[in-house]
Amino acid sequence: MKEPLHTYKTIDITVAQVLFKEKGSKFIGYLIPVTTEDEVKEALEGIKKQYHDARHWCYAYRLGYDGLTYRVNDDGEPSNTAGQPIYGQLLAFDVTNVLLVVVRYFGGVKLGVGGLIKAYRTCAEETLREATILEKTIKETFTVLSSYEHVDKVMRLIKTFDLEITEQEMYLDCKFVLCSPVAIFKNVIQAFDDLRCVKVILSSNS
Repeated sequence: MKEPLHTYKTIDITVAQVLFKEKGSKFIGYLIPVTTEDEVKEALEGIKKQYHDARHWCYAYRLGYDGLTYRVNDDGEPSNTAGQPIYGQLLAFDVTNVLLVVVRYFGGVKLGVGGLIKAYRTCAEETLREATILEKTIKETFTVLSSYEHVDKVMRLIKTFDLEITEQEMYLDCKFVLCSPVAIFKNVIQAFDDLRCVKVILSSNS
């Protein structure tokens, strides 16, 4: 059985304009952090607007902690000569929640299938090498409801497990929206359930 994921690799900031030249053609790489397909679409629109005079805007992206949501696009280049080599580098660097675009300005000399694959793969690789790749902890979100008199017990568990508080309301009835690393999530939920004086609400994907 495959071990569950506890961490994933991604980037925080855009890496741009890593220039690669081959026989007069210019290839410009963009690596952009994204988490949804809407963000992918918005980023692509921005790059196409910025480089409106380019010949091709080829790309690949991976989404989700496991990277199972993905797409490749050759944007008019011969099939599998651009998007797939770009995607291959995302796999090689094992990054997700990223969009990698390679903008091509045609230099007048055709590169051939092998030349295109090499050029797009090289530009993608060099762009990724310029990025600061981060390993992030996968977390689950849940909500704890408590009366004010039991807040100290809730806070004690938050401190014990070093949980992240993303939202809190402190009135007669208190509410805490918390994030727990998936590696300890079951233990955390059990600890709150054992209090018996609070209500735990799991998020829909927990």
